[in-house]
Amino acid sequence: MATSESGRAGERDELLSTLAELRHNLLITVRNLSDAQARQRTTVSELSLGGIVKHITRGHQVWVPIMVRGDGELPDGMLDMGQYQMNDDETLADLLDAYAVASRATEEAVAALPDLDRMVPLPLMPWGSPETVYWSARKILLRLIQETAQHAGHADIIRESLDGASTTAQLGT
Repeated sequence: MATSESGRAGERDELLSTLAELRHNLLITVRNLSDAQARQRTTVSELSLGGIVKHITRGHQVWVPIMVRGDGELPDGMLDMGQYQMNDDETLADLLDAYAVASRATEEAVAALPDLDRMVPLPLMPWGSPETVYWSARKILLRLIQETAQHAGHADIIRESLDGASTTAQLGT
């Protein structure tokens, strides 16, 4: 029977593995795109494939400090609405490099946490609660998983609308 310590390591590995799998699928969705295609909107939404990569990257960049510092401070860039759009001066390659860096930082931070049950205060904004809300490190990691899954689904729809490519069809290639 596994000890509680190995159970925690197993849970941590499974959560990080799930996040890595979602990231892998998103990277399939955006492969072989030009910068112009990555900027292109294919639905009435403002979202583009580059904007999604940028937003998910920002998610890592703001949630990890919340989880690690545990000081309840609002991280820089958390409320930056520009995180949803790929600017003309940005390249998909640069956005993907930033995503890789943010993903590695997340993995390292989660691996270094003594306990996923660690409770940390959330910043008072943007939730608007007059009282401090606390989440466990586990819930923050689950939030990153949820955000990645949700936006990977958006990305798949945008990509199929763009050129008919299907992430599912490309999984084995």
